[in-house]
Amino acid sequence: MRARQLIQDQSLYTYSRLEHDLMALHTEHPIFSIDKIGTSIQGKTIYEIVIGAGDKSIHLNGSMHAHESITTNVLMRFLADYIDAYENNESINHIDVRSMYNQIKLSIVPLVNPDGVDLINQGLPQSEPLKSDVLSINQQSHHFAGWKANIRGVDLNNQFPAHWKIEQQRKPKQPSPRDFPGFEPLTEPEAIAIYELTINKQFDRVLAFHTQGEVIYWGYEGLEPSESKRIAEHYGDVSGYEPIQYVDSHAGYKDWFIQTFNKPGFTVELGSGINPLPISDLNQLYPQALSIILANMKV
Repeated sequence: MRARQLIQDQSLYTYSRLEHDLMALHTEHPIFSIDKIGTSIQGKTIYEIVIGAGDKSIHLNGSMHAHESITTNVLMRFLADYIDAYENNESINHIDVRSMYNQIKLSIVPLVNPDGVDLINQGLPQSEPLKSDVLSINQQSHHFAGWKANIRGVDLNNQFPAHWKIEQQRKPKQPSPRDFPGFEPLTEPEAIAIYELTINKQFDRVLAFHTQGEVIYWGYEGLEPSESKRIAEHYGDVSGYEPIQYVDSHAGYKDWFIQTFNKPGFTVELGSGINPLPISDLNQLYPQALSIILANMKV
């Protein structure tokens, strides 16, 4: 059975469905490895997929924000399409996938924030005191569409030590559905998992997929290498997205990566509309995401 047939694209991902699809893919198509890089607040495994045999190491991640889980669908669809193309010696968008496999090692964390994604796509946790804590953070509302944070009310993309104190001063001071950077950087296990993975593997390039806006953020404080502009412009050419060098934001994963390693790091904002983007948008935004991922063969 082709890999694409083993993943479900009809709805947004939950943690249990991701786990099921990953295991089904690996059983039928064991050309990639699955590693456990950490666990969430609720004890859900944060998985890293590694595929490829090349010397260039590129990291992709999605669903750092709870209401952006369509990015998990994008990364899982890409994985399935990549496997099918490799095994059948096919190209995608005129890219020779076997050549890409031999040149690039891809690290993919499709679901950074499993608890937050499940809150939006599956509902309230039933265990106490977590259930009551979540309702308190959300002001007793059962409407979670605007929830970006992890289950503890910490925004994972404000957790990294890149001028974190600036975000602390101007963002919420207590757990919140969105934008609270925590009481210190790297307090949350999900952020720590991505941080430690990146430290250990020393990626050559990282792309963090978010929604929405159809833009590519590629700079941070003038610390980005000169090649970042060329790469971002190529991403823009193939996707139609607008490359933007700077934005008034700190403590994000891409910010910290650039600051720490002086290597190319990108935040890719897929699609347009109001988060969470509906699953019906997947067919529209996937080609742009795919073109950006494949463009790494050219730059």
